[in-house]
Amino acid sequence: MLMRTCVPHYLHPEMGIEALKRNIHALVEKPAGVYTKQVKQLNEFAATKPELTFGIMFNQRTNPLYQKIKEIIDNGEIGNIRRTNWIITTWWRPQGYYDQSEWRATWGGEGGGVLVNQAPHQLDLLQWICGMPKKVYSNVKYGYQRNIAVEDEVTVLLDYGNGATGVFITCTHDVMGTDRFEILGDKGKIVVDDSKRVTIKRLHQPESEMSATMSMQDVMKIFMGQGQSEIYTEEVLEFGSAWGSQHIAVMENFAANIVEGTPLLAPGSDGIHGVTLANAIHLSSWLGKVVEIPLDEQLFITELNKKIEEEKKYPVQG
Repeated sequence: MLMRTCVPHYLHPEMGIEALKRNIHALVEKPAGVYTKQVKQLNEFAATKPELTFGIMFNQRTNPLYQKIKEIIDNGEIGNIRRTNWIITTWWRPQGYYDQSEWRATWGGEGGGVLVNQAPHQLDLLQWICGMPKKVYSNVKYGYQRNIAVEDEVTVLLDYGNGATGVFITCTHDVMGTDRFEILGDKGKIVVDDSKRVTIKRLHQPESEMSATMSMQDVMKIFMGQGQSEIYTEEVLEFGSAWGSQHIAVMENFAANIVEGTPLLAPGSDGIHGVTLANAIHLSSWLGKVVEIPLDEQLFITELNKKIEEEKKYPVQG
């Protein structure tokens, strides 16, 4: 038997544990939970049941585009990452979306807004491809353009701890939307547009070597667009829309793991990474300072409970 959890986020860890207790394979929806402490409990219990399959619905990991990017990064084709930038504002939601359910877009019912509902896809892909940052500093707007208590606008600065930095931006009020993901390495650059088109530029020599050997005359040629082929090669890959097939691919992979032992594309234990990022982003906003990862789990829960109690006293009027 298997169980897939499609319930409010707070219940994902609890139902996952209950399924595993009954020796039922568990496929947990994203996010794995609202806060890391409960997700750790799920992961720890799942580790006691190695004979069962435990997965998470990170369906975008099945997208050939993102699999290709991960392969390029893992192979070192663009060298060490220096910067990541992702603007993902294609999650437009009208007010009616939030008004359709009492639990939605509340601290007590959903545990947050865009960071726990829509953006978990990109938070997972970001860390899956580029690794986890060590610090975050965020500017988050709550009920900015929608009549909700939780966040609908997020801007985050990422610090990977090795000199590399990043920016992550998401919201639910941009009806035109942008999806652009850039990864700069010391040996090249990847640019993803609309999750359909990938441009890969590979330098013939690392940027540091270019800096040490090139003259200002060489620089002027670059600025004027001359001799670019002498500096890098460019590859453009087009991918069709992956919508409609991704969830099926996760479930097929999940079943193949049960039947044949095929490795999981999205092990359930990986769910904690995106939750960690979301928690750190929220906590940074609430405290108004940089938050280090791993974060203070109990402090996050304390601050979250304050939001829940405030929400009870002063509920948003629909």
